Amino acid sequence: MEAERLLSTKQAADALGLAERSLSRWAREGRLTPTIETPGGQFRWDLEDLRTQLRALRRKTD
Repeated sequence: MEAERLLSTKQAADALGLAERSLSRWAREGRLTPTIETPGGQFRWDLEDLRTQLRALRRKTD
């Protein structure tokens, strides 16, 4: 995975029309898995992987 392709939580949330706080909370709760977590505790996301995870999460709640 190329680091330059990874998005911050804010960038990923903006791209998907989600609240940054929601995305962070779901990651902390284990509902979503970020591609990496930096040593400083920040999440980095691959947008396509995140979309896949969100689709699976939505199917679980339907």
